[in-house]
Amino acid sequence: MKKRVSFGGVIGTLLTTLFAAMCITPLIYMVAVSFTDSESLYISLSDLRFSFDNYVYAIVKRNFGRALWNSIVTVVGSCLLVDLVSAMAAYGFEKKPVPGKEALFQGYLATMMIPGQVILIPMFVMINYAHLTNTYAALILPMVGAFGIFLMRQFMVQVPNELLEAAEIDGCGEIRRFVTIVLPLVQPALITLTIFTFNAAWNNFLWPLIINTRSDMHVLPVTMATLSSNSTTNYGMVMAGATLTFLFPFVLYIFLQRQFVEGIALGGVKG
Repeated sequence: MKKRVSFGGVIGTLLTTLFAAMCITPLIYMVAVSFTDSESLYISLSDLRFSFDNYVYAIVKRNFGRALWNSIVTVVGSCLLVDLVSAMAAYGFEKKPVPGKEALFQGYLATMMIPGQVILIPMFVMINYAHLTNTYAALILPMVGAFGIFLMRQFMVQVPNELLEAAEIDGCGEIRRFVTIVLPLVQPALITLTIFTFNAAWNNFLWPLIINTRSDMHVLPVTMATLSSNSTTNYGMVMAGATLTFLFPFVLYIFLQRQFVEGIALGGVKG
């Protein structure tokens, strides 16, 4: 028996296809322009050279290789530090009998309502006083915040207290309980937090611009800003830099999209 094709299903498929095409068209255009030497964003098929000269020039001459390395170090360090600190803090807030922990947690959450631009000067003063300017630590340490702890605590609620008590009775130490029991159970949250941290650290522009004054410590977004000038701009080279900057988070999302969706769905359920 043949299945009947509903009118609503056809319309839904067409709308989904149209929306997907609208989303992917700017990305295709960005890659296409990266293969030109155009000083205008309006190009034709005759302008396409399919040469990697723009990519080679951006990496070799405009220090994109060093900026890429700085971004990778910053992202990896930020993800590791944020995941570790957030998981430990959330474990303490949710599973440990700390006096006044709810008031402390609510006060910590209130910091999420403070715009990041407001605390730029205090953060700069603190980092400069600690002699950490032009270092990777200056880029990594400020990434720790209340959002990660809030997200991880949403998952810590779902870890059974009976399981932790049984492990304690069996002689399992605090660190071993946290590493072998708690962390595996909150793995979707760790993956989700890693993706959020990755995107935030990878696209961070203002803070790296302020805290690192040496060109060899610039990250990709800051180096991207140097590709354009007030007189003439080679949009082919700019788009080549944008493509390199976009490529890594795009590949990460492709490999972790299932865990990302699962983490978002579970993070919205509070036990």
